[in-house]
Amino acid sequence: MSWSRRFDDPIPLPRGRQLVTLEDAGTYITRLPKAEHEAAEWQAAMQALMLVAASGGPTMFARIGICGP
Repeated sequence: MSWSRRFDDPIPLPRGRQLVTLEDAGTYITRLPKAEHEAAEWQAAMQALMLVAASGGPTMFARIGICGP
């Protein structure tokens, strides 16, 4: 697994922060409040992150999971 892979473009967050790598995105999701973290949308985003990290697929798939279409 390569969690250090970078998104083509960083994903902006509130207060000027950015998600730059798959690891950043995974950490962000796991640190969400429990109710939010367990929501179906965030669970799907985490699955997309794991798939991209494991298979080496396009980071765009993980980005869509986090940002939406």
